Amino acid sequence: MSKGDQLREFVVPAGLRELHEEDAKHWLDALPELTTGYLDQWSLQLDGEPLYGAGSLVLPVRRRDATAAMLKLQPLNDENAGEALALRTWDGDGVVLVLEDDPATGTILLERLQPRMLSDVPDDQEATQLLAELLTRLSAVQAPPALRKLEDLTAAMLDEAPGQIPRLADRDEQNLVRRCAARLAELVGESGDRLLHWDLHYDNVMAAQREPWLVIDPKPLAGNPCFELFPALNNRWDDLVATGDLAKAIRRRFDLMVDVAGLDRDRAIGWTLGRILQNVLWDLEDGERGVEPAQVAIARALMNLRV
Repeated sequence: MSKGDQLREFVVPAGLRELHEEDAKHWLDALPELTTGYLDQWSLQLDGEPLYGAGSLVLPVRRRDATAAMLKLQPLNDENAGEALALRTWDGDGVVLVLEDDPATGTILLERLQPRMLSDVPDDQEATQLLAELLTRLSAVQAPPALRKLEDLTAAMLDEAPGQIPRLADRDEQNLVRRCAARLAELVGESGDRLLHWDLHYDNVMAAQREPWLVIDPKPLAGNPCFELFPALNNRWDDLVATGDLAKAIRRRFDLMVDVAGLDRDRAIGWTLGRILQNVLWDLEDGERGVEPAQVAIARALMNLRV
């Protein structure tokens, strides 16, 4: 199939257009031409139906030597600008390999993984153990200097919090979030220099051939690995609820992550509460006036754990 034929056959998925119509219309309109440009530049052939999510379009492709790969296109932003750099820094150790990338657009050609995620592992404890082992490997690597720093994000959050927290409608939630901010303030100066994924949860780990599981889709950051725990607590939520004792289940999963990764428990609590503060500030910016119930449950469960 010629590149022209590939371009004529490529149609931006309607669901992707609905997700990005307001915030990335220019990118959506440019996608067919952008796609065919990379198919040509990197000598690729389309090899399956497109996949997409809230942040990207992913196309199954084959290279000139018939190697299966995935072409990832995404609107460039602060979160994904360092994705290829981070993946290359980890150099395939527990993460998907980068085959080609273009920093100017955030477009990446990745090794193809298998269509099975860690969230598909039936046993919650087994899945969490595997996630914690991957976290341990990833956080052993020092972040390259070019990445954003948790230190700067922490300072910005603590500066913003006093003026934003009163916008929460519920006074008890205001007090809860103030306690999160206070715990985070205790950790100023301990932000760290490890290469963080920032979105390490069960759906961002996929089955592979060269290793059983590989991590995908980092939003890289330089910082303390204790800041990585929240997504593991906030995902596979139904598994926690199904235990009948939500707070106990949250603490058990938290303890497993901390123990396997060899993290300081008290600092892990503080950085996780800081992550909840970050989420609340983002939600307030988007017009929300309440804290998500899951985040309230996590915060309360961890506050009872402090040593």
